[in-house]
Amino acid sequence: MRIASVNVNGVRAAAKKGMGGWLATATPDVVCLQEVRAPLDITAPLLGEGWHVVEQPCEIKGRAGVAIASRTPLTDVVAGVDALGGVTGEPVHTGRWIEGTVESPSGPVRVVSVYHHSGTAGTPSMDDKYALLDAATARMAALRAAYEHVVVMGDINIAHTENDIKNWKGNLKSAGFLPEERAYLDRWIEAGWVDVHRTLEGPKPGPYTWWSMRGQAFDNDAGWRIDYQHASPALAAKATAVRVDRQASWDSRWTDHAPLVVDYAL
Repeated sequence: MRIASVNVNGVRAAAKKGMGGWLATATPDVVCLQEVRAPLDITAPLLGEGWHVVEQPCEIKGRAGVAIASRTPLTDVVAGVDALGGVTGEPVHTGRWIEGTVESPSGPVRVVSVYHHSGTAGTPSMDDKYALLDAATARMAALRAAYEHVVVMGDINIAHTENDIKNWKGNLKSAGFLPEERAYLDRWIEAGWVDVHRTLEGPKPGPYTWWSMRGQAFDNDAGWRIDYQHASPALAAKATAVRVDRQASWDSRWTDHAPLVVDYAL
């Protein structure tokens, strides 16, 4: 089973710029999308035929939005406050969490698409980010208890270690690389979640998954690894290959992220 995750930076724009070509060549079985910024009746047709799509749009127009597209039907779909409870019912937290179950030859796989806040250091937006991280951490514990095979993936908007950001020295006080943020990923790993990308790639700089559209960040590979697949141990043990589908050139980019693709022997 090939499972991919990508922040599309607006599904309408991504479709116009070449998302369909990537879907055709990458041949994923499941794709988690973030920052969709469109309702389901627009998102589903843009992905093309043969997909079963579920989505949680954001209540704030033009923002966020998460979806899961699968070649087989999804069951037991829950999103937002129904999964995370509490504060996540507020509009600012909508369009940021959706989960469902897909069948594989080895049994059900619980799949989560998440888009965490980017935040700005020293502003209320960081409070929003920590609130969602707290809710997600609690839900992840429940998922581990309920499912053998589960993967939580998406744009976390946090670079975990110095290997996950090119200019780490210049971003020690920047949102996305604050010690308080990185500590959440430490806790997830301590709780048993496996960062599949890093585990298969090993300890080295990159590969990155996001580059600013400004300046020469893409050409210089001055990126951040902020897109993840955190899998339960049983599922992570079945991961056989990982890749980042970085576009060939700046002008061929159809999003400011690159898809993270993992193959699982299921």
